[in-house]
Amino acid sequence: DIATMQLCANKLDKKDFFGKSDPFLVFYRSNEDGTFTICHKTEVIKNTLNPVWQPFTIPVRALCNGDYDRTVKVDVYDWDRDGSHDFIGEFTTSYRELSRGQSQFNVYEVLNPKKKGKKKKYINSGTVTLLSFKVESEYTFVDFIRGGTQLNFTVAIDFTASNGNPSQPTSLHYMNPYQMNAYAMALKAVGEIIQDYDSDKLFPAYGFGAKLPPDGKISHAFPLTPDTGCLDHTAPSYLQTLVSPYIPSRPLRSSNARRLTLPPLHSPNGDNENPNCIGIEGVLEAYFQSLRTVQLYGPTNFAPVINQVARSAADVTDGSQYFVLLMITDGVISDMVQTKEAIVNASGLPMSIIIVGVGPAEFDAMEELDGDEVRVSSRGRFAERDIVQFVPFRDYIDRSGNQVLSMARLAKDVLAEIPEQLLSFMKSRGIEPRPALAASTQHSLHMRI
Repeated sequence: DIATMQLCANKLDKKDFFGKSDPFLVFYRSNEDGTFTICHKTEVIKNTLNPVWQPFTIPVRALCNGDYDRTVKVDVYDWDRDGSHDFIGEFTTSYRELSRGQSQFNVYEVLNPKKKGKKKKYINSGTVTLLSFKVESEYTFVDFIRGGTQLNFTVAIDFTASNGNPSQPTSLHYMNPYQMNAYAMALKAVGEIIQDYDSDKLFPAYGFGAKLPPDGKISHAFPLTPDTGCLDHTAPSYLQTLVSPYIPSRPLRSSNARRLTLPPLHSPNGDNENPNCIGIEGVLEAYFQSLRTVQLYGPTNFAPVINQVARSAADVTDGSQYFVLLMITDGVISDMVQTKEAIVNASGLPMSIIIVGVGPAEFDAMEELDGDEVRVSSRGRFAERDIVQFVPFRDYIDRSGNQVLSMARLAKDVLAEIPEQLLSFMKSRGIEPRPALAASTQHSLHMRI
């Protein structure tokens, strides 16, 4: 549970020679051995003896460790620039007392023991009043997964000419007979974990920046060659001969997998409504087959694929599904303005975007899209949530050449933000997890994120 509270103070002691005081509060949880541990500090309110602090949230466990009657000590300080903050006074309370909310019981005298011992007429150093207190349940990523929320995983791969000719060893798309290229490693590392949260194991897979047969039309959201999504196990495919040392045998989960009819690579009417591949193995095979079919070209446009996934996410905003788009690219985005707008529009949807940069290029512009420090904006509008995670794959490559270790490092980092991003969407829409599904329907959901 999470507690949210707001406090104010009245007639605190004046500590600054040329002004009043710059008060802030420090909360301490008491430990079993009689010591105290800091669990929260408020902001500083400048030049006042009657501060009103902003509401703040704190996990109930951090405040009292599950013991509602455990002492909570609060110190009141006057902030000083040099860090030698002046002690104004202190008071004690407990979670149980605080949970009563605003009342006469939650007006606390701030006492300074040294002053009390020296001055006979000393009463207090001011008072602190609890203005509001509420407790809300804090749901976890696992709560939503147990309640049936599905992760829908979509892949988009860069087929621009800057990757190099796939038949040449210098190409980032080179199909080395002995090891996977960076695109395949990134796809497999992320996809093999996410697929455990998707019951149907059908993954839309797109390419962008290529010329398509038969007329050489450039597309920035074309389905990868789909007829290889259903692997024919009677004859070894390129994927099976190439990647078999790295991909463990994993049965296809879809019972009608061999009967699925998927659309042509690029039908005359531009149909891309069903770009599904079966499992990550199907996506990898479709990727390898597409390298033989399309012509690498350009430019590197992200917005069409982001908008494509966003349209699907906009149709399901009840918390039952959450969409994760993995984009793998080798270069600088050509449509940065449109991409920012697409991200801002998608930030209010149940959707996250993972961008993995491969190759030696500088990806400085990509950092703009990863809103950890500065939220992405477009035309004066800021993204509602941070939904983008960007990482350069070269930062995760093991120096000894161990591909399994490289993929594990990549997956750990790029998936780390997905649970928090999912929770931020659910919270923004007031969506609570549904009751946990029966165990028999969950046995294949391995909690690996």
